[in-house]
Order: sequence, then C-alpha cells, then structure tokens
Amino acid sequence: MSLPADPVDLLAVLPDFAGGGAERVTLALANGLLRRNFRVRLVVFRAAGPLVPLCDPAIGIRVLERPRLRTALMPLVAEIRRCQPRVVFSSLGYVNLALLALRPMMPSEIRLWVREANLPSLNIPRSPMPRLTGAGYRLLYPRADRVICTSQRMREEMEHDFAVPQAVIDNLFNPVDTNMVREHAVRPRRREGFGRRFVASGRMTVQKGFDRLLEMFADLTEDSNHLTILGAGPELDHLQELAERLGVAARVDLPGYVAEPWGWYAGADAFLLPSRWEGMPNAALEALACGTPVIATPEAGGIAEVAALSEPGAVKVLEAGPGFVAAMRATSQADRPVLRQSLLPREFELDVVLDQVSGWLKDRP
Repeated sequence: MSLPADPVDLLAVLPDFAGGGAERVTLALANGLLRRNFRVRLVVFRAAGPLVPLCDPAIGIRVLERPRLRTALMPLVAEIRRCQPRVVFSSLGYVNLALLALRPMMPSEIRLWVREANLPSLNIPRSPMPRLTGAGYRLLYPRADRVICTSQRMREEMEHDFAVPQAVIDNLFNPVDTNMVREHAVRPRRREGFGRRFVASGRMTVQKGFDRLLEMFADLTEDSNHLTILGAGPELDHLQELAERLGVAARVDLPGYVAEPWGWYAGADAFLLPSRWEGMPNAALEALACGTPVIATPEAGGIAEVAALSEPGAVKVLEAGPGFVAAMRATSQADRPVLRQSLLPREFELDVVLDQVSGWLKDRP
C-alpha cells in the first residue's frame, strides 16, 4: 500500500492524558512540531486526565473510547491504517510492545518510533510480569525503526541487554518549555516562616520513593524545616500515615495533584528527587528551569547526566541515607521567594530538542 501524497507526518499514541512524564513529553513534542508546520495527529484510548488542557486544539485528536489496551488494539490499528502517517510515535513501554507486536498489520511504509520512558534495568523487574516483559523487549524492540532513549545509560542497556541495533537507537533529552514554566513561576510559592523549604513532586507510587524521603526528612530534626510533596496516587494515604508515625506530619504538606506546580518549585530552597527508578525526571528538569537546585538519588534515571551538564552544585546525586540528609541540611535558605535564574542545561530546552526531532522527520524514509 502506498502512502498518500500529503500524509500525516507523525501520529502520537497515548492511552489518556494522565499527568506522567511520558504524556508531558509526548504533548510537548506534538505541540512543538505542529508550530513548526508538521502535520501532527494524536490518538488516545480515552480523552481523560489532567493534561487535556496542554494539548493544542489545532492537533487532530482521535478518541477510541476504549480505556483498556486489549480492547483498544484493533481500533488503534484501524486508525493507523486510515491515517497512514509517516511515523507512529509511542512513549509508554506496554503500548510500545503492543504496537511492535502488531507491526505486520500496518502498512510497511509506516515507521514506528518508540521512546523508552524508564530505565529498563530498574523498571522491568518491578513490572507485573518481569520475565515476560523482558522477553518482549528482547524480541520486539529490535524491530523498531527508531528506539529513542533519554540517557546514555539507557542507550547502553538497549544495545547490550536487548540487542537493539546501534543504527536505530537515538538519544533525545526530555524537552522543557522554559519560557512557559518560568511564566507560571514568576510568583514563587513558599510556606511562610523561617527555615528551609523543600519540595518534591510526582505520582504517589513506590517508584517515586516518597516513603524513604519522609524517613530521611525525619532525620532532619530542626522544627523549622518544611517539606511539600505534590502529587496524587495509590500511596497517598500510606504516606500520610507514615508522616504521622515519624512525627513529621506538622512539617509535611501533601496537598495532592497540582496542575501548575512551578510556583512551588521556584519557592523551594531545593527540589528533592528520591526515586527508586526513573527515565529522565521531568519534574527535576522543570525545577532547574525555575532556578531551584536538585538533590537526587542515583537511581533516578539520567539524573547523573543532567548533573554533568549543569553548573557545579546545581544537581547533587547522593544515595538515600545520611549523605542525602546531609545535603538537605547544607541547603541554603532563601531570604525571600524570588524567581532565580534558570539552572537548566541548554540541551533540554524545547527548541533544541525540537530541532533534533524535526531533523529526523525531514530525513524522509
């Protein structure tokens, strides 16, 4: 089957508009490519989630009204056949595997790009069926036309652990719209009073490590210190109970999901990233764009590469435990909440990332 003369350049696939990093990256790329006059479409299993307002209304959206992957697969393939894009783009591992498995049902001219959102060596062992998932990666990821990695460490895992050919692997940093972030952070938010103010953000799951963050914060015994953790998820009640047991509930706020967290990032003395595994942590990148230094665990995906590209002291990478606590204790307290100069390395700026993806799309297969 030949492609039409004026096909869609990129069809992005998302289950929904959940507030995760993969969804944010997909929408940032789709919106940015649209502004660069590429023909972009989006197909979602269901049109629900807090990121709906971030999608440019000019992007054509096809809603399958099938919330589960197994019921969405055949309608998804039908939509791909109907749309006949030059590139299908996906950024969630289980959707990537499904698309790669269904590749024979798609027109051969279509190129399939899969972006990996989490570091496989840390993410796959924690999946519901780790042996089956690992086998799927080894069997299917080498079939992709482009495997997009967020860090060099991830690229090496794809090559060595899953036999993905070097020729189809590309690195792409997560894009951050610094101008947008800073516009929303122009009035930093900060809990009143004397003392250090720390902020963390993410979905309330075991992955994000907020339980061990609360334990470390409890070791920071000064009553003037305060921690705000933004986000919602299944671990929220447990974290509230843990804060009570540790005796830090009065010094910890858990306000739930915040659609525009950047004012909180800008008002903090440090952004804390205690993740057990990650790909490339968007929230930490956005905190740097607000001028807020980051303290992170080494398991947080590509954070070590962010540190290497950042100015000295902007990102500290330390094992969870006494070293992490010492870094919190050494954090300087701001005199007043002001928006500081961005600390984000240029490589993560939205336009820089869009230049790279635009080049891939212009290099027609």
